[in-house]
Amino acid sequence: MPEDIPKLDAHFLRNLQHYSLQEIASKVAGTLIGDDIPADDLDRIVEEAIDFEAPVRPLDSDMAVLELFHGPSLAFKDFGARFMGRVMAYLSRGDDRVLDVLVATSGDTGGAVALGFLGVPGTRVTILYPKGKVSPVQELQLTTNGRNIRAIEVNGTFDDCQALVKEAFNDGVLRSAFRLTSANSINIARLIPQAFYYFHAYAQILSQGIEDVVFSVPSGNFGNIGAGLLAYRMGLPARRFIAATNINDTVVRFLESGRYEPRPSVQTLANAMDVGNPSNWVRIMDLFGHDRQGLKEVIASYAFTDAETREGIRMLFDRYGCIACPHTAIAWLAAEAYRKACPGGYAAVFLATAHPCKFPGVFPADIAGRIAVPGQVKALEGRRKEAVALDADFGAFKAYLLGNP
Repeated sequence: MPEDIPKLDAHFLRNLQHYSLQEIASKVAGTLIGDDIPADDLDRIVEEAIDFEAPVRPLDSDMAVLELFHGPSLAFKDFGARFMGRVMAYLSRGDDRVLDVLVATSGDTGGAVALGFLGVPGTRVTILYPKGKVSPVQELQLTTNGRNIRAIEVNGTFDDCQALVKEAFNDGVLRSAFRLTSANSINIARLIPQAFYYFHAYAQILSQGIEDVVFSVPSGNFGNIGAGLLAYRMGLPARRFIAATNINDTVVRFLESGRYEPRPSVQTLANAMDVGNPSNWVRIMDLFGHDRQGLKEVIASYAFTDAETREGIRMLFDRYGCIACPHTAIAWLAAEAYRKACPGGYAAVFLATAHPCKFPGVFPADIAGRIAVPGQVKALEGRRKEAVALDADFGAFKAYLLGNP
């Protein structure tokens, strides 16, 4: 984390609606990164990485959806993965040692990182994912790339995968043998580009003459909402953030009781949110000086069951014709809950974090039949899965890394 969070200048914030997503991205990234990357090089990185849009689509007069699935892996994590890959390649230029990127995924991170780093010179990516707990499309995105991307199918949960990655960074033998880094949201290079779309979304709302905005964010490892709160600390004039979770509700319970009690993650329809001990919560607590009351003034939180998620998918389709993945439906349910608790005077924007085609088994037939499958998903059909199977055992993971230098 930066030692201090810089503020964006007031003139820029008042005139956000006059800037493109790429212009906003360069300004936000430059403010955080400073002189570490010259402005011309940073502009080029942004232009290459953020070459797709993030539109806000109104559903009614005070509810809108921010679509974050228009990148190559069809998930919001394309913002972080593509920016990170190019920043790492830039900072590693001229170094003759391979940069080994370790990443744990509960679904979408792995696919975004795989495509974000595929063919990037001087890098090798090792993706750990929980066996049987990602969708078929997500698994194909993780395991069919080859080249500098390799996948490990872990007999365990996302939390197990995340623990293996963290332990690898703390192991002296592995640190000596490899140049290790992370592509999970524990790496600040993931959160910086995710902050871009909060400012861009606010700019789109501002262009409609609305200045008061609440963001509802599907939350698993709490990197996405962490990026929103980083933007808030930089001056984003959002009224409130809503942490929308499934039954893996560690943070919801903490905000209610003051006791942080992680539990083993439980598998749900919203698999990317199946996190029992979110890594980014310590970062969020640090942003707010470990002041729970201060956090509660900025963050509201709601948790939903699978049955409620299915109902949310149905209601969104029947009411608006909107087809939403489970994570997106949970964000909408949380936005609706907040509107009932705190009615009027603002626009609620909920984040659509993944394309619905990535979760084909979730939808009833009448909705499933309306999902347009993008070309990049059709291109995966027939490709052969390549993954190494391991138990959730650090000794086995360490042996695999050392045995495949």
